[in-house]
Amino acid sequence: MQNPNFSSGPCSKRPAWSIDALKSAPVGRSHRSALGKERIVKAINDTRKILKIPADYLVGILPASDTGAFECAMWSLLGPKPVTVLVWESFSNGWATDVTKQLKLSPTILKADYGKIPDLSKVDWKTDVIFVANGTTSGARIPDWNWIPADREGLSICDATSYAFANEIDWSKVDVLTFSWQKCLGGEAAHGMLIFSPKAIARIESYDPPWPMPKIFRLKKGDKINKAIFDGDVINTPSMLCVEDYIDALEWAGKLGLEGLVKKSMANLKVVTDWVAKTDWIEFLADDPKIRSNTSVCLNVTHPKVKALGNEEKSKFLKSIASDLSKKNVAHDINSYKEAPAGYRFWCGPTIGEEDLKTALAELEKVFNEKVKSL
Repeated sequence: MQNPNFSSGPCSKRPAWSIDALKSAPVGRSHRSALGKERIVKAINDTRKILKIPADYLVGILPASDTGAFECAMWSLLGPKPVTVLVWESFSNGWATDVTKQLKLSPTILKADYGKIPDLSKVDWKTDVIFVANGTTSGARIPDWNWIPADREGLSICDATSYAFANEIDWSKVDVLTFSWQKCLGGEAAHGMLIFSPKAIARIESYDPPWPMPKIFRLKKGDKINKAIFDGDVINTPSMLCVEDYIDALEWAGKLGLEGLVKKSMANLKVVTDWVAKTDWIEFLADDPKIRSNTSVCLNVTHPKVKALGNEEKSKFLKSIASDLSKKNVAHDINSYKEAPAGYRFWCGPTIGEEDLKTALAELEKVFNEKVKSL
C-alpha cells in the first residue's frame, strides 16, 4: 500500500504500523506503577542504545515535546556565561527570541537566510552556544560536528528534533540535546527527550537561575540534579499510549540500527536529488549539498511564471497543487512551513519509502506542468 504521508511533524508512522501496536499499552494504570515505570524506563534505555548515547550522559522524558525539553534546558542552564544563538529558520529564531526577550540575556545572534546557515567558524566557544542540528523549516542542517571544539568553555546546546535517528551524532561535541517523539520515527506527540552530558550536569549543580522556575522545569533536588527524573520518575504524567507507541517505533528502529536509519534517509534524499537534477522548474532551498537536510527536504519553485507572481499569489498557486495531490491521496502535507519561503517540503526520514517518494514527485510534476499553463 502506498504511504502518502510526508508531513515533517508529526512524521509518518513506521512501515506497516497499525493501532494493534498499542494493544498492550498500560492504559488506566499509573505511570508510577511497576508496569508503568518499566515501560518508561524501556523507552529511555532503547533511546540510549539506538542513538549510542554515552553511559555517563543522562536521558530523560520531559513534557511539551521538543519545545518543552529545549525550554527546560535554556531556563535551567543559561545565565553564567554569555550566550550565542545560531539562527537560520523559524524554530532557532524562536530560541533567540526566548533568550533575548524572556531570559533577557542579550545574546550574540548569528543569522542566515532560509536555505543557508551562519558562518560556523565565527562561533565563540567561550559562550554557551544554542543551535538546531537541522532546520526543519529551511531544509538546511549542520555539515558535521567538526566545528565544535572538544575543549570548549561554553555548553553546546543542540535542538536535534528532526536530526536524531537520521544522522550520526558526535556525543563528544554535545552537552545538551533534545528531540521529540513525533519527529523521524513518527511517534505520537507531546513528549520530548532531554539528554545531558556530565558538563551540563555540573552546570545544573553549580548554578541556580535568578528567574522563577515552573515545576515542569525543575531538575534539581537540593543542590544536585534529580537523577530520578532520568530514571523513569517523570516530572508530570505522560501518556502511556504515547509511551507505548514510541517503544514500538524504537523496536522497529532497533532492527535497522542507526546506520540503517541513516541509510534509508539518505536514499530518500537521493530520490529527490535525482528528480531535481532532471526537472528544470525546481531547486533545493538549500543549494549547498554539504548542508542539505536528509529529513525535512525543502524545495523552491523556480519556474519563471511562478517567480513572476507576487508572494500571496505564488503561495496560493503552489498550495493549490499540494491540495490536489492530497485530494488524490498521493501526498499529504507537502506545503512549506508557514513562515518559510513558499514552496514544497517533503519529509524524507527513515519511515518513508523510496517508491512512495517517487510516486509523489511524479504526480507533483504532472500536476504542476498542467496547472502552470494557466498562468
